[in-house]
Amino acid sequence: MAEPTPRRNEPRLRPAPLLFEPAQAAADPEHFFDLESIEDPGALLARATELTHAFRAATDRAVEFQAMAAAQLADPRRFDRLTPADIAERAGWTEDYAKKMVEFGRDLMRGTAEGKGPVDHA
Repeated sequence: MAEPTPRRNEPRLRPAPLLFEPAQAAADPEHFFDLESIEDPGALLARATELTHAFRAATDRAVEFQAMAAAQLADPRRFDRLTPADIAERAGWTEDYAKKMVEFGRDLMRGTAEGKGPVDHA
C-alpha cells in the first residue's frame, strides 16, 4: 500500500521525475521508461524503485485532487451541485466511494485530513 502523502504543512518529497516518452518509444509495448535497456540488475532495481515511488506519489496526489473536485462539485452552495450518484457516474466510482471522496475532499480543503485517504483499509 502506498504511504500517505504529506499534507499542506509538511514538505513534499520529490520523487524521481516521470519523463514523457517519445511517441515512437511509447508505441513499443516492450519499452517502459527505458528500463529494458538497463542491464545491471542493481541499477534496474534502483530505477524501477524510483519509478514505483514516483507513480505512487503521483497517484496519491491525483486522488487528493479528485477528492477536492468531488467536494466542490457536491458543495450545497452551488446551484449546479451534483449528487454523489452523479459524481460516481462521472468518475466511474460507486456511490459509496463518491460519498467518501466528497468527505475526504472537504477534509483536505479544511486542512483536517490527517494522512487518511478516502477509504480506511485497516
